[in-house]
Amino acid sequence: MKIAIIGGGAAGFFSALSAKELNPGAQVLLIERSAKLLSKVKISGGGRCNVTHACFDPKLLVQNYPRGHKELLGPFHRFQPQDTVEWFKVRGITLKKEKDGRMFPVSNSSSTIIDCFLSEAKKLGIQISTQAKLKAIQKTEIGFELDMGAEPPLTVDRLILATGSNRTGWEIAKSLGHTVQAPVPSLFTFNVPSFPLVELAGVAIHHAELKLEGSKLSQEGPLLITHWGFSGPAALKLSAFGARFLAEKNYEASLIIDWLPNLTESELRHLIETEQTSNPSKHLGSLKTFPLPKNLWKELCCAPGLSSQLPLRSLGKSAMGKLCEKLKKDRYEVRGKTTNKEEFVTCGGITLSEVDFKTMESKHCKHLFFCGEILDIDGVTGGFNFQNAWTTGWLAGRSSTSP
Repeated sequence: MKIAIIGGGAAGFFSALSAKELNPGAQVLLIERSAKLLSKVKISGGGRCNVTHACFDPKLLVQNYPRGHKELLGPFHRFQPQDTVEWFKVRGITLKKEKDGRMFPVSNSSSTIIDCFLSEAKKLGIQISTQAKLKAIQKTEIGFELDMGAEPPLTVDRLILATGSNRTGWEIAKSLGHTVQAPVPSLFTFNVPSFPLVELAGVAIHHAELKLEGSKLSQEGPLLITHWGFSGPAALKLSAFGARFLAEKNYEASLIIDWLPNLTESELRHLIETEQTSNPSKHLGSLKTFPLPKNLWKELCCAPGLSSQLPLRSLGKSAMGKLCEKLKKDRYEVRGKTTNKEEFVTCGGITLSEVDFKTMESKHCKHLFFCGEILDIDGVTGGFNFQNAWTTGWLAGRSSTSP
């Protein structure tokens, strides 16, 4: 049996290794169009490689995928982060968990992961071709003919497409009967022109709630103030779950921030009124009642109609209303986006209903398999996109060896 994998990234490599491990007698060919293999693995996590996330409950794990959560539930019961940890452990690589659940090799180097894959591929006898440009694919009665620009075409029995968000892969899939959901960016930060909090760049908030006005989209979690707007887990998650909504709005939307999501407005008023009674001379900006950074609190107290120097005894009904509005429904006009560090995550890809998620085989083209970001699946930041690559790659590779 001859199996060809198109794409030398995380999903492609893992599918090749899985296929060869299950069927050592198969001829497995890994074909990469560029000169570099595993390029995303190399830069992930600032060069440390965020291999996966320490979420070992499939039902909780799928909640981190804006697209693909329903489809991945079954696959995650077969190969999930715990299996990823064990896979690397067997090969002498220990993964460590950080406070936020992200998992990295103890070496803190992506080279550890890359070297492992290359070593395994060599040991198993996987044939790797780089700078190999695929021009066309023709389906035959028994398999596929791959036009690599040479004569005769390469004939294979099984084909795995693992080309990520590269349009070439999607065009090949279309030629073989598939439809593609239009690709749009996911996992980005929010730009706010003339940002009023620019002087607070670098300030982190432990817990805030963000909403996109005109939708039901909201996220809670840590928030980071930047020179251009907002970043951090809450903003990134909201951008991922709202990827299509924001694309349709041309990345122009009203962002509503609740700086104190653990308090209702009535609870907020009660706490301030209690301070008014016990410390009437205290200035509004000097309150330490709420879990917000001091400089952010002072800035929020300087909203129109308010002053951080206002004595609490002078905080009347109107000013109280404005303060509560600022703390619970603070509004910022988003105009544009910025890539999160060096992460490039795309929402879009092969329509999921056209794939059998028990095997990752195409429902339209026999012996064609998909894995990784070529599918309309994307996860939030934290190792979830790599886990999708490992899981779907593992399934596609093993399934491709079946008669």
